[in-house]
Amino acid sequence: MTLAGASRAAPIGLRRWAGMPILLGLLVGTFLLHITLGAKPLALRTVIDALTGFDQANFDHVIVLNLRLPRAVMAVLVGASLALAGALMQGVTRNPLADPGLLGLTTGAAFAVVVVTSLLGVTALGLVPLIAMVGALGAAAIVYVIALLVPGGPTPLSMTLAGAAVTAFLGAVISALHLLNQDSFENLRVWLTGGLAGRDPALLWHVGPFILIALLAGIALAPRVTVLAMGEEVAQGLGVRTGRLRGQILAVVVVLTACAVALAGPLGFIGLIIPHVVRLYVGSDYRAIVPYAALTGAVYLLAIDILARMAIAPREVSTGIITAMIGAPLFVHLVRQRTR
Repeated sequence: MTLAGASRAAPIGLRRWAGMPILLGLLVGTFLLHITLGAKPLALRTVIDALTGFDQANFDHVIVLNLRLPRAVMAVLVGASLALAGALMQGVTRNPLADPGLLGLTTGAAFAVVVVTSLLGVTALGLVPLIAMVGALGAAAIVYVIALLVPGGPTPLSMTLAGAAVTAFLGAVISALHLLNQDSFENLRVWLTGGLAGRDPALLWHVGPFILIALLAGIALAPRVTVLAMGEEVAQGLGVRTGRLRGQILAVVVVLTACAVALAGPLGFIGLIIPHVVRLYVGSDYRAIVPYAALTGAVYLLAIDILARMAIAPREVSTGIITAMIGAPLFVHLVRQRTR
């Protein structure tokens, strides 16, 4: 039986896709709400007018197009990227605790950006996502090697523990570098906590194409992830070249994670939370999990960023602080379930 045959034999139920129009509508509504709220609340009519007929002389239109629209687009791209990356990682590793942050990829990407931009003086926006990709890939390699050396090999538990160790170590190095050169790190201070405030909109032109290509690639790989999640022998029996597939998925995850870090800093737990929420509705088929995770992640980060701006307005809380406050208790809950 071929992989294509397996896919035809198990079509995704129409009920699973019934929630997609609702989720798309929720995404549009949250996107518009994100733009209307802020230090200066704007009417929805004003936002729509700015998006459909921009007037350079209208200050509210300038706020929408130059400040709030880029931030909302960044939230959509970052949320979708991290959620989809987490879903792919959980499927390919069969580890429900897999997440770009927990396995060290986000910290590795942040570490590479910090070292290259602050210590080496490289500031070209076009190089930031490439630098982050190298850092994320390097951290992933280190985590895998550490887990490989542990008795029992790279199990879900050993990978999680190795990721936690690498994350802690790289985070400590970043803090040490900050103490040694506080002036050069001042511009990175807010970014390192994870957030969308003050990001250069020009980054979207450098990072956006990478994210869009990786998102489409992740959705295209989703059917084979479902087969791979059934086990190595089953996947190989269905004609899946598992080694090649893992390499492709790793490339997609690294690109998505690195680009998300380049835009918003090291945001945690999104790739852990969203796939679990999605599975409650669509089940275990990654053909549905992956696209649902991308849309849900986008809505989730838009909502979190609204909360970050409005919780103690007119001041802002870093978006990464709120994602950690929500994600950390859930992580503990998942670990307890896994232990049982």
